[in-house]
Amino acid sequence: MNLYQAFTEALGSLTANKLRSGLTILGIVIGVAAVVAMMAIGQGAQNSITNSINGIGTNLLFVSAGNFAQRVTNPKPLTMLDVAALQNPAAAPDIAAVAPIVQGRFTVSANGQTEDVQVQGVTPQNESMQNDTTTEGTYITQAEYNGRSSVAVIGPTTAQTLFGATSGIVGQSIRINGQPFQVAGVLASKGGSGLGNQDDRVLIPLTTAQVRLIKRNPANRVDEILVQATSASTVTAAQDEISAILRVQHATKPGVDDFTILAQSQIVSAASSITGILTTFLGGIAGISLLVGGIGIMNIMLVSVTERTREIGLRKALGARRRDVMVQFLTESILLSLLGGLIGIGFAWVISSVVGAIAAANNTNITPQIGLGAILLATIFSSAVGLLFGLYPANRAARLQPVEALRYE
Repeated sequence: MNLYQAFTEALGSLTANKLRSGLTILGIVIGVAAVVAMMAIGQGAQNSITNSINGIGTNLLFVSAGNFAQRVTNPKPLTMLDVAALQNPAAAPDIAAVAPIVQGRFTVSANGQTEDVQVQGVTPQNESMQNDTTTEGTYITQAEYNGRSSVAVIGPTTAQTLFGATSGIVGQSIRINGQPFQVAGVLASKGGSGLGNQDDRVLIPLTTAQVRLIKRNPANRVDEILVQATSASTVTAAQDEISAILRVQHATKPGVDDFTILAQSQIVSAASSITGILTTFLGGIAGISLLVGGIGIMNIMLVSVTERTREIGLRKALGARRRDVMVQFLTESILLSLLGGLIGIGFAWVISSVVGAIAAANNTNITPQIGLGAILLATIFSSAVGLLFGLYPANRAARLQPVEALRYE
């Protein structure tokens, strides 16, 4: 028996019992759909997180006070003196730009609307370092920074919430914690959601924030310092220069730093690792349904062997070899699982599209992606399930003795 004959006979046998065949492949359909959909959603989430982090800027290093790894107690705060030291090109030739930030969450109101928003005090250098652009108006200027102006640049989500629009609002007035500010510009969308949403924030001059809103002790204290390396290849060198400068500034003990430096690549790697683990975990759980589907195929094939005992005996009496019978039942099993896998991929695409639509409706930047690798994996795995769980029924059918099979009632 050649493969074509095995295929046509298997197809004829399956179509003769359409309902039973349909119910049999249902487990495979659910399993494959769940696995592929989970992988697609996980990949979409990973891409969203990575793009959000990369959207903050390029070649960035994030410097914050404290060092949990070394359990430093009472660390010295980061101040504008540290910022000035890091801006010294003689001490830090691999540092291209430095930008301090102070931040906090405040109630922002305008046009009868109120929202709790992340407010950041920034410098004009933040615009280029963090790849910020405005769709209308301007970013924080040097004159506004020097003059401690009451101006604000707001994100598109914030603008939509407060004004119901993202254009035509430059010059409008908003209140931050009850204090009036004039909208100087609206940021271009970067996407994202949750507390770290780059589209839902308000930027004001750092000098204004330190005097009017975000008061720290000492007065020149900052919450974070962004440092941009001259290139991707000098990030490590820039990190070493930051460490050397801050050790002198803070007069730390040898081997004990009271600050933490995180490279942007480290954050991307950690986020990708976490989403990868979650995707694998969820895919593994969904894969259990594939096992259940395989057991269902084996059960149905065993029933089929019992029902077709006389047929098997007749075929063997007419000269069919043991291998021919085994190939016939294996082909039926693989065909069932393969059809289930293909239908499951279609359902996975539908599930992914629905999840993507729901995410978009909730302003969550997640676009599930079904890659070629996931499709090939699902197809190969579903075929392997059919082969694995079809071996025992096929072998049982092939080992039937013709005389006993013909006498079976």
